Amino acid sequence: MVREQRKLAAIIAADVVGYSRLMGRDESGTLARLREHRKQRFEPALARHGGRLVKLTGDGALAEFASAVDALAAAIEFQQAMVDANLNLPADDVIVFRIGLHLGDLIVEEDDIYGDSVNVAARLEGEAPAGGIVISGDVHNAVAGRLKAAFHDLGELALKNIDRPVRTFRVDWNAADWHPGNEARPSSAREAGAPSFSGGKPTIAVLPFTNMSGDPEQEFFADGLTEDILTELSRFRDLFVVSRNSVFVYKGKAVNVQSVARELGVQYVAEGSVRKASNRVRITAQLIEAETDRHVWAERYDRELKDIFDIQDEVTSAIAAILPGRVEAAVGERVKRKAPENLAAWELVLTAKRLHHNSTPTDNAEALQLLGRAIALEPGYAHAHAWRACTLGQAFVYGWRADRDAVVAEALEEVNVALGLDDNDSDVHRLLSAINLSFKHDHERALQHQERALALNPNDDLIVVQQGEVLTWMGRGEEGVEWIRKAMRLNPFHPERFWSHLGRAHFVARQYREAAAAFAHVTRPDAGQVALLAACRAAIGEGPAATALINDLMAKAPDFTISAHLALQHYQHAKDLEHHRAMLAGIGLPE
Repeated sequence: MVREQRKLAAIIAADVVGYSRLMGRDESGTLARLREHRKQRFEPALARHGGRLVKLTGDGALAEFASAVDALAAAIEFQQAMVDANLNLPADDVIVFRIGLHLGDLIVEEDDIYGDSVNVAARLEGEAPAGGIVISGDVHNAVAGRLKAAFHDLGELALKNIDRPVRTFRVDWNAADWHPGNEARPSSAREAGAPSFSGGKPTIAVLPFTNMSGDPEQEFFADGLTEDILTELSRFRDLFVVSRNSVFVYKGKAVNVQSVARELGVQYVAEGSVRKASNRVRITAQLIEAETDRHVWAERYDRELKDIFDIQDEVTSAIAAILPGRVEAAVGERVKRKAPENLAAWELVLTAKRLHHNSTPTDNAEALQLLGRAIALEPGYAHAHAWRACTLGQAFVYGWRADRDAVVAEALEEVNVALGLDDNDSDVHRLLSAINLSFKHDHERALQHQERALALNPNDDLIVVQQGEVLTWMGRGEEGVEWIRKAMRLNPFHPERFWSHLGRAHFVARQYREAAAAFAHVTRPDAGQVALLAACRAAIGEGPAATALINDLMAKAPDFTISAHLALQHYQHAKDLEHHRAMLAGIGLPE
């Protein structure tokens, strides 16, 4: 018998994002661009770092290295080369790769390689974001501190057809460090300096919460709270959250926040404490902007110590829901001081979101321009494509574009691109849900995407409130009320429009007094909101108030009609649409 040949090697598995879509659109052009990228970028990166191309797989490639450090260096250099290559290309010509990297034992047969380690690398590639790299814990152990890169701990993942969980890390890097010829191997993370992450996404470290109780048994609670917050924050794809292993080295130490931020390469630091007294527990949390040492947000939670794990879940959800918004608000203040041409892709998307929320034709047009620039900078940025779809949808709903059919087609194309780039972005599924509801009136599909978004990120207030909206349009108003109120609890700084969603949910549930109270919180109601508030006032016997609202509505919107208003509604069932019509007709509004 011939003994099989084995060796230890680092394996790169690379794959094209959205290959079938690209081939369906332009088969010859896609193949030509793939050949160009392989010859001019992938193979040179392999050669510079001592790698060997094992085989091509149609839409991807497999390569091996004797060194994990060399393998990751080649992978980062190639991905950065692809960012540079795509920078000024039209969207149809852009090609983006995912890469998985594992270190393990291989079976060698002639020029090919086989075995479980190859399968792990291929599965890790499927976990990588578009344009990104995911590595196994074995690779992380071999490269940590030896490259100018930062590692985001994804925990242990269950990979398809792999019989054990695999510890995984996402890789981030500073673009300036990773061009051919640059030496990118410092002896320590401190020498590397604070990494600047692709797309300008905000970076945050959550330091271990301090046990102030004087009771060693409460250490597990403080540590568990920290770990849960890290896990929940990691669900937000537009936050880079430093891993547990990196932050827990500071446990029990007196630290200077600005020094910690420099060492970890982050812009924001969250810290807190846990204090138990008798049958109560007090948890404090605060968010600090490292550069200025400014407190961006702070909160205190006092709870009875009836069930410590329920408290942990409740406080984790609250902090995880609020922190991203506070970080985004702080970043937004800096964005205002920058010229648009100096903004990175993430900042462009952030600015576009803020313009979108202003809900004016001018701001909508400017938001679309900024999103277009973000996509030009990072064509594989799923979030930018998703928000371009959302902003186009806004233009459609409000009638700000004459080419309505073209707007719908473009919005659907953008959201499908986003889905192809990143099926695990919760916001992509949130927007897919909204588009299926608004454009296609496909409530079941909308609910499917909505529930996927919730599974990916159950503490995002925008996702939670939209769950309430979808259920409301499906005639399940009482359930809608519960979800919308949950979103309000998750984010006490919620947008004013949450009150409008709550009012509609109560209205659909035939809870007119509660609906009127909710609509009354809207400071600048549109014509439809005023009409619903008037109908609710009349239904609960407040005739004079209803009449005043109707008179004001017709003075400000003399062209308002029930039919035109109902054409903008998204009810699944005729009975709810007729209920809406009857309520407005009952207060004398014109058909």
